Amino acid sequence: MEEQSGVITFQGNPLTLVGKKLKAGDSAPEFRVVDNGLAPVTLADYSGKIKILSTVPSLDTPVCDTETRRFNKEAAALPESIVLLTISMDLPFAQARWCGAAGVDRVKTLSDYQERSFANAYGLLIKELKLLARAVFVVDAADTIRYVQIVPEITAEPDYDAALKAAKALV
Repeated sequence: MEEQSGVITFQGNPLTLVGKKLKAGDSAPEFRVVDNGLAPVTLADYSGKIKILSTVPSLDTPVCDTETRRFNKEAAALPESIVLLTISMDLPFAQARWCGAAGVDRVKTLSDYQERSFANAYGLLIKELKLLARAVFVVDAADTIRYVQIVPEITAEPDYDAALKAAKALV
């Protein structure tokens, strides 16, 4: 499998991403993750919707917590044609517990812990940590990637405004 170095750091230390690097204009790869009830979820389940795919290393860390809460708040103002999915390696039970405690009800959390399907297909598996890199993809209703941000430093937040603007432009 392909590896990318020099793309992300954790507290300034370089890490390696496993998988193919995707860019705007590429077809969004299919993936298989699970929801909080362990039911399988795929890209095809959101066919015809504009998708904001937010990936985080772990919801139980400060920046991931802040990011997911912010996207949950922003989701309230989005049209129904846009879905916001947050994907991590956290166990589905931990995701459900975290969402309940954080009051997150608009973002759908999905877990890639079983197959690393999303991580490998989107080139976001951090080789050294076996976690997802922090990134945001905007995928149009025809499953073409229209926006990509792989956050260079894991402890930094993504550019929320740019991602939301990209998604709203597709409505």
